[in-house]
Amino acid sequence: MISARPEKTVSPGADLLRPVRFDTLPGWAEDDHAAAYRAFHRSAERAVIDPPSTKGLGVDGTDLVAIARRALQTGPTLLAEQARAFFERWFAPFSVAEPGFVTGYYEPEVDASAIRTPNFPVPLYCRPPDLVNVTDTDRPAGWDREIRFARQTTNGLEMFSDRRAIEEGALAGLDLEIAWLRDPVDAYFVHIQGSARLSLQDGRLLRVSFAGKSGHAYTSIGKLAIARGLLLEDKADKSGLEAWLRTYPDRARDLMRENRSFIFFAVNDGLAPSDGPLGAAGVSLTPGRSLAVDRMLGTFHTPVFVTVSGVADPERTEKPFRRLMIAQDTGSAIVGPSRGDLFFGSGDAAGRQAGRVRHAAEMVLLVPRPGPAT
Repeated sequence: MISARPEKTVSPGADLLRPVRFDTLPGWAEDDHAAAYRAFHRSAERAVIDPPSTKGLGVDGTDLVAIARRALQTGPTLLAEQARAFFERWFAPFSVAEPGFVTGYYEPEVDASAIRTPNFPVPLYCRPPDLVNVTDTDRPAGWDREIRFARQTTNGLEMFSDRRAIEEGALAGLDLEIAWLRDPVDAYFVHIQGSARLSLQDGRLLRVSFAGKSGHAYTSIGKLAIARGLLLEDKADKSGLEAWLRTYPDRARDLMRENRSFIFFAVNDGLAPSDGPLGAAGVSLTPGRSLAVDRMLGTFHTPVFVTVSGVADPERTEKPFRRLMIAQDTGSAIVGPSRGDLFFGSGDAAGRQAGRVRHAAEMVLLVPRPGPAT
């Protein structure tokens, strides 16, 4: 076992990170490091093909790729003690000083149709050809830094249509429909989760994942419902919000449209039924081990040790949630250095678990140690 100590020569580029020690990290020794390593190995396969860029918290993408190559040389599985030694050998732990907050997410399983019918009138759209990514170098003057998608025109970039405009027909006739869902509430929650298993009426299973968004800022309609007295705070989890939306469909439509952000999807033909959905990092997500982070701050494929106050471990319910997770995804609502979204899996049971998580948390980033890892 590598001696656990703060590595003073590791210098992430953010003042928010403080060195800590593995041997004083509550819950570190008890975690299933073999499971975390399997998730990291999936990330490693992707990282060497599509190297991650270094983001605001300063975890160096190049150093991370070097460790990914080491993982590929080592193999896809390790015994628990070997996996723990791997992480302690190649990474140094740094606590994020800012108080954290986590939510949960999952992959919904939704009935759908390949064609529009009276019972399936609500479309999921693929990414429009004129939707482009916006970077810091081409963002028009005066635009908010959080705007990351826009419409490309002959005269330059302009804001894309928002949720209301799209639902009222802005994309009609462009042949962008992937599938059709039963109602707007099903579609809205697929948008919020960013992926879905679509059970088509012809018996096929279609997997879809995030491919882009309209570029408008995300607005939490749950928070709006609480602020307006539509829901009590302790009833504003996923199930409570969904029940309200279905009970008041006309008011629900207007409320959902206040979240102007609209999500576009891609079909993932290469995923096996046993695979998790495809995260933004290009990796099939692992229940209980994949983490969504702020895409401006978190470097994809970074291991993050997450401690959640008041939430039990899904597999060891007598223990608190303390797990090594891998940054493999992002989301519109995930903003801040200690903000995370925990992936719980697919289906209704995972959805119930995910919907109950809105808790304070602590994040410890595993930062690559200096020196060659290859």
